[in-house]
Amino acid sequence: MNFLCYLDRGCVVRIWTQHPACVKLMTDMAVQLPLSDTKTSPAKDVEQPRASIRLAYKHPLAIRWMHWVNFPVLFIMIWSGLLIYWNDSDNAHQYAHQVYRVGIGRFTLFRFFPPWFYDKLHVPNHVTQGLSYHFLFFWVFAINGLLYVAFTAFSGEWRFLLPQRQSLKDAIQVILVDLHVCKELPAQTKYNGAQRIAYTSVLVMGAGMLLTGLAIYKPTQAHWLTTLCGGYELARWLHFWITISFLGFFLLHVGQVVLAGWNNFRSMVSGYEIQRAEAPSLEKERESWR
Repeated sequence: MNFLCYLDRGCVVRIWTQHPACVKLMTDMAVQLPLSDTKTSPAKDVEQPRASIRLAYKHPLAIRWMHWVNFPVLFIMIWSGLLIYWNDSDNAHQYAHQVYRVGIGRFTLFRFFPPWFYDKLHVPNHVTQGLSYHFLFFWVFAINGLLYVAFTAFSGEWRFLLPQRQSLKDAIQVILVDLHVCKELPAQTKYNGAQRIAYTSVLVMGAGMLLTGLAIYKPTQAHWLTTLCGGYELARWLHFWITISFLGFFLLHVGQVVLAGWNNFRSMVSGYEIQRAEAPSLEKERESWR
């Protein structure tokens, strides 16, 4: 049985422990202060330590909800779209397949997707199922996106989101830091320049996904929209490559979240993030909008 005593502002504090390691730990942590008369040393004369970190409210509840709703919805949209794409890829030798490929003219470098890819994922012969899921979750995706745009517009959060004049320059610097060419990140508030450009681009891609999807879904009823998209075939081409861009963003986004660490991920769950005390206050900036 061990007893550890140390002095804290003239008071003796006794801690009981049975483990020698705890004794050493508490000894290292103890702050030894000389005995003094509390009457001659008032508390107001003691300089209080300043916190080096603080808890910042980063993501409002609405943004967090719409972010996490969008994650499974987008996954289902891409999966059901893959079931639909298989119908176009079937009997590839009988159709030119100008949309789901990379090439010039009649020359094809490679196609999306090879038969073995479909077979591994059990995709063949599920076209009607894919259409049903695609059209159902299309509305969820659209409503969730519109709510997100409306919330950011009316709450003022768009000020954190939209790119600024220096965003491109900051984005280049962020990329150089990620490539370990530079060491210092540019100053930021909620998002840095690269995030502002990326997240705004995702909103544009989401709108493009909806419009081109409608142009494909209702090429006769919405013929004006199909015409604006450059015709049915070009609308299909745009829809497909926007989907590929979404996949690329998703992979990059997840990779950046992993690199950023648990603190960044937790902020999208709880809304709060631990920040340095000297970092710009998000709450003060929000108050300046009102």
